[in-house]
Amino acid sequence: MRTTARKAYLALLLSVSMGTLAVAAEDKQADSTAAAPAAATKPASSASKPHWSWQPVQAQFVPIVKQKEWTRSPLDAFVIAKIEAKGLAPSPDADRGTFIRRATLDAWGVVPTPEQVDAFVKDPSPDAYEKLVDRLLASPRYGERQARLWLDLARYADSSGFQNDSTRPNLFRYRDYVIKSFNEDKPYSRFIQEQIAGDEMAPGDQDILVATGFLAGYPDNSNSRDLVQRKYQITTDMVDTVGQAILGTTVGCARCHNHKTDKFTQKDYFSLQAFFANTAFQEKAPAKKGEQEIAYEKAQAIYDEVTKDIRDKQKAIIEPVREAALKYHKERYLTDSRESIFKPKDQWNALDRWVNHRLEAVTDQNSLAAFLRYASEDKSAPEHSPEIVKKWEEYQKLTQELRKFADKKPARGANTFTTATELDHADSPPTYVYFGGNHERPLEEVQPAFPEAITAEAPDIKPTEKSSGRRTTLANWLASPTNPLTARVFVNRIWNQYFGKGIVGTVSDFGKAGDKPINQELLDYLAVNFVKDGWSVKRLHRDILLSATYRQSSDYREDVAKVDPENKLLAVFPRKRLEAEQIRDSILVASGKLNEEIGGPSVYPPIPANLTGGGNFNQDPAWTTSKDPKDYTRRSLYVFTRRSLPYPLLETFDMANAQQIHSKRDVTTTPLQALTLYNSEIILQWSQALAGRVINEAGPDESAQIDRLYQILFARKPSDPEKDALRGFLDEHQKTIAEKAQDGKLALAIPVGAKTKPSDPLRASAFVDLVHTVVNSNDFVYRF
Repeated sequence: MRTTARKAYLALLLSVSMGTLAVAAEDKQADSTAAAPAAATKPASSASKPHWSWQPVQAQFVPIVKQKEWTRSPLDAFVIAKIEAKGLAPSPDADRGTFIRRATLDAWGVVPTPEQVDAFVKDPSPDAYEKLVDRLLASPRYGERQARLWLDLARYADSSGFQNDSTRPNLFRYRDYVIKSFNEDKPYSRFIQEQIAGDEMAPGDQDILVATGFLAGYPDNSNSRDLVQRKYQITTDMVDTVGQAILGTTVGCARCHNHKTDKFTQKDYFSLQAFFANTAFQEKAPAKKGEQEIAYEKAQAIYDEVTKDIRDKQKAIIEPVREAALKYHKERYLTDSRESIFKPKDQWNALDRWVNHRLEAVTDQNSLAAFLRYASEDKSAPEHSPEIVKKWEEYQKLTQELRKFADKKPARGANTFTTATELDHADSPPTYVYFGGNHERPLEEVQPAFPEAITAEAPDIKPTEKSSGRRTTLANWLASPTNPLTARVFVNRIWNQYFGKGIVGTVSDFGKAGDKPINQELLDYLAVNFVKDGWSVKRLHRDILLSATYRQSSDYREDVAKVDPENKLLAVFPRKRLEAEQIRDSILVASGKLNEEIGGPSVYPPIPANLTGGGNFNQDPAWTTSKDPKDYTRRSLYVFTRRSLPYPLLETFDMANAQQIHSKRDVTTTPLQALTLYNSEIILQWSQALAGRVINEAGPDESAQIDRLYQILFARKPSDPEKDALRGFLDEHQKTIAEKAQDGKLALAIPVGAKTKPSDPLRASAFVDLVHTVVNSNDFVYRF
């Protein structure tokens, strides 16, 4: 127990460390992943004025510009004002084919069909662009695309990470909540509130409770033997995620010491942690019965039936030693944890409840079986005996037998859901400032509070019988119209999505160490209108998609390159490499293979055999390919995200790292990317299907086939030089294939799905390789 003298000493140490001493070493993880909130700003003192991003969002006068006829939206005036100030002019409009491919990739994440392109290109109506954009925003694919970007921020994964990387079979419900929210245009303010405090706002409503999967997505080590430390780490992750994802600030840097650049103190940081002090998670809440749940329970019943005898025998081995095994299991935890674990339940305080709830969640029969292993293998153990050795050997044999029936388990899904909970109590464990961020060195206790440098507002917390009410208060503050960061950060993320770079380049760092806004007036204009429009995300997307700025051509201009080499002013539309999911999903659309099913449990498409992973004695394989081939062609959004085993094709093209908040996709260019597209068996198969589709739609004429291929992939026809080059490729490659014959035999990749058998198999095989090559071109993996 801590003594009064020790507390007094630590308090004195805090007063010194806050005044003159640097505290501990920089915690790199906290520096790179955390953030801090903001609301009504304090009056600026004469000595210092709040950082620009912490000042209230101001309504802006639309600039007066020379080329008024160019603007289609007030936001265009803010853009062209900066362009004109540099003596430049905006670029002309992109052609309609380029525009619809661009907009469809940005809004849906896939290429448009030739029919969609043709309809838009030939539409003579004055509102053709409006009809296109409204169609894009009304499609369920819009929600899927926007969800993927939000899930990057939510560090979404279908597994827990760490060495066990256990499957989280029901977290897909959070992913589906995000998709549904974007498709229904749920106000962003409400979207935030539900993810932070859905369990307090709507207890009993599963549709809202699953939103707290945002908080529950933290990487987790179920084997941790320090449950008090685990609570601290989980709470830290939640605070850092909320701060960085929603508020775009690095308050996490203040966990170990006062922030080096922004006015966040350690007290600010831990005052934010206090909002989450009573937060735990129920990972097996019973779900409403629907088609998926019924199918899951039916499959589970089959597994239970065929394994009943084995499991009963295992239980019979454990039962006589259950009490000793549970005691042994509990004693493996560290001192602070054991103080709560062995305390009588009627004496539990708020921390004890959290620790014991966590203990129950991570304790299963395999945890108890560890006692058998210990008593069997440690000959010095008091419990060691020939009988125990025999019991452990038998238990191992039964476990191996049980694993033989792994394919009988439900392939995917769950009949449960995950939600935040406060364990039906309103009182919260205490929160302290920790010396150097070390949870074993508490200093002063703190209460929930907003960062003092940003706001003078005091939290108005209203506890209920079953909850502290703290997270609701935080959620309301985050979603307040007076919060200077929330709207700014989100509109900047959407701008970044469409233009490849945010108005603030560091999209998750609006602090002093982050980039200054290129056009703060534009940022505030967007933020003000976003809130005024009821936090409508679709309205924000629509305004950008219909702007003259977004409609510009991406053709290179020497005058712009000289004056604005980084294209910060957007006098030219910025070209952008497609993201990993856009590449894979667009190939599926082009080949006619995309399974458009929405939502549901994550799927396991095939991966190379040497990557399937293993698991330990008590675990199933890390990757079990789905039995239904239809799962292989689901959108990438639905591919199982295992933290320890990313899906290889997506990882090659810089998919989000689910281990942490992923603010912005990396864009690398490596030989491995080209080699992956060339050598991937699945990409070749989809190229064969695309070749078959082209032949069916264009007929036997090779010129028409090449035209159709370009229409499908690029939303345009090839130029004469391109067509000549492709014909030359066909002629040369046909000869190359023939020369590779071995013993008079040829291995040919022929078009798949073609309605007519090719008259010349060599030529057909060369055409497959042409399709495969064009899929690997820059014109395909970039949007212009």
